[in-house]
Amino acid sequence: MEKARILVVDDNMSLCKTLSFILRRNGYAASIANNGSEAITKIKKRPFDIIFMDIKMPFMNGVETYKKIKKIRPKAIVIMMTAYAVEDLVQDALKEGVYDIIYKPLDMEKVVSLIEKSSKDKNSERILVVDDDHSTCFIIKKILKRRGWTVELSYTGEDAVAKAHKKKYNIILIDMKLPLLNGLETYLSIKKANPEAVAIMMTAYHQEMDELVAKAIEKSAYTCLYKPLDIEEMLRLIEEILKRRQKYNHSENDERRFGN
Repeated sequence: MEKARILVVDDNMSLCKTLSFILRRNGYAASIANNGSEAITKIKKRPFDIIFMDIKMPFMNGVETYKKIKKIRPKAIVIMMTAYAVEDLVQDALKEGVYDIIYKPLDMEKVVSLIEKSSKDKNSERILVVDDDHSTCFIIKKILKRRGWTVELSYTGEDAVAKAHKKKYNIILIDMKLPLLNGLETYLSIKKANPEAVAIMMTAYHQEMDELVAKAIEKSAYTCLYKPLDIEEMLRLIEEILKRRQKYNHSENDERRFGN
């Protein structure tokens, strides 16, 4: 696997140089920036995979910088660093969707472990689109791939179920009106194979599919989107689901960290 491209952002030049040197010795392509503005300039020119960023910086703090970074490189993983008890900024950062918070002085073994884990998590974010309309599938795939997500397609319920037995998907977009296995049947079969996957149902037939949609939601489908799709709403829902998953992972990590 190709090593991650990493940007270290901190107003402490000594920390930037030390961390980037250690990362390079571990085989990573590491660059540095000494403030939020410089980081944004570099991020516009180069697609970094992971960004280590100090949360408390002059002029523009880490959270403010992160909000701007998200608009430029939404798929970049951002890990905040801090030496201070700044709980308000930490909570704001987590709410905005940063991957994790680490505390100074840095434990370099933990830093490398976090890089490997975050890279693995990023590559494991898979979305399956299930629709017998090939055009709809290709349009959705094109839009989602721009966000950096791995997207696969199925044109029948049977194929989707077979794929769910072989791979784990985070999110599955399922059209309700499919040949042979309908959307509800497809969802319920996938749920047995891949219980952690979150399903978003889709349909152009509001009244005809109303009962099946209600049953799918009763069985824990996340929601239903009606065609023609509102793309912004679809992207918002996917981001929301992935953030909830990330927060759940954070809380599990915290429990393990503090022995709860």
